[in-house]
Amino acid sequence: MVMGDLVREVDVAVVGGGPGGYSAAFRCAELGLETVVVDASRRLGGACLWEGCIPSKALLHVSAVLGEVERAKEFGVDFGEPRIALDALRKWKAERVVGKLARGLAGVAKAKGVEIVGGRGVFEDSRALRVEGDEPQKIRFKHAVVATGSAPSPLPGAALASDRVMDSTGALELSDLPERLLVVGGGYIGLELGQVYTALGSKVTLVEMTDGLLPGVDRDLVQPLARHCEKLFVKIRLGTKVTSLHEQGSQIEARFGEGDTVAFDRVLVAVGRRPVSAELGLETTRVRPDAHGFVAVDERCRTADPRIWAVGDVTGEPMLAHRAMRQGKVAAEAIAGRPAAFDTVVVPAVVFTDPEVAWCGLTESQALREGRPVRIAKFQWAASGRAATLGRSDGLTKLIADADTGRVLGVGIVGPGAGELIAEGALAVEAALTAEDLAATIHTHPTLSETLMEAAETLLRPT
Repeated sequence: MVMGDLVREVDVAVVGGGPGGYSAAFRCAELGLETVVVDASRRLGGACLWEGCIPSKALLHVSAVLGEVERAKEFGVDFGEPRIALDALRKWKAERVVGKLARGLAGVAKAKGVEIVGGRGVFEDSRALRVEGDEPQKIRFKHAVVATGSAPSPLPGAALASDRVMDSTGALELSDLPERLLVVGGGYIGLELGQVYTALGSKVTLVEMTDGLLPGVDRDLVQPLARHCEKLFVKIRLGTKVTSLHEQGSQIEARFGEGDTVAFDRVLVAVGRRPVSAELGLETTRVRPDAHGFVAVDERCRTADPRIWAVGDVTGEPMLAHRAMRQGKVAAEAIAGRPAAFDTVVVPAVVFTDPEVAWCGLTESQALREGRPVRIAKFQWAASGRAATLGRSDGLTKLIADADTGRVLGVGIVGPGAGELIAEGALAVEAALTAEDLAATIHTHPTLSETLMEAAETLLRPT
């Protein structure tokens, strides 16, 4: 076939099949717009399903089970030494978790009449896409949605092309279990995968260039996690850079900023992610990514080109799947002419470590920087009956409220299940609830959700 022989005419072309892309496509189809998704892998789910959120959470569940088995000894229950069947674990992750969800998405696409076109989409102008691949074709569209997501960032100044140096995608493949693993980066990806490999038997050393884990996250929330990681990992090196990586036989030698060199069996580089916006042909349109590769959008997710919209990681921080999904629906409704805007007050964030860390809205440090008068409540889980029954009293629930009105402006939680509990916090901030609203809402006893009520009650007491 000669490029250009096949030309498709559609209402909406979505470039990228991740959470933002398929959410936009599904909603467009529901609103009666003929929609196609162009994805290089010819599948829906994107990095979240295939290389990130879902497989990592599956392995973190395994890690949590192993942790519970170890903690059960405190209760007088000993299951003996666990045995890891790596082949069975990989198969379960690939088939029972990722594969099942992928089949579900494909079924939804078929039911809604959304076609998935395999190939790499490149803009020829503001009305047409060239699809490169096994079946080249041209797609003419009335509107396009850029949902190309992000990719792992390389290690600045110390990149090494070696099978023994992994990014998060490679780490999730579980090709083997290294005896000694170096994790570069103390953000959520490094901590989550570091805990996974520790649970499976690797001796993990973690290095972070800043002076604390989870840079930018409230220190009150990070402290319980940091204490637990100090017990799990062989060593945590803060305020340290990896200046070089060299392959020596079957090992990787890492040189640190202090000048010392340590050998590891594998290295996991988890220093962040970068937007995928290069080589999309955006220069043929009015879309202009910034110096970091991010595409600016307005409150309706429209770019500088009136026919082109963008959602998800490619539009900037926070790079979270649930933000992308909401943006995708907003873009679809805006394309269909409906009143829609991404005017969300908060986007909750969760680190799925043990213990989990979750937060939304205003933080204490942010309030201090902005000079905003707030009241702060901290409820230690040592006083929670449910936490005691779980043997997990190391948690904390923190509320930030307006000093005058009592309106809840921010919520932070660290402890088991924080990722689920933060939903109530996000609702409180989004709906402009007050501390009194939370305190007056009856929470089931004994549950961890009571800690939100308890924290709110402390704000109502005379100071």
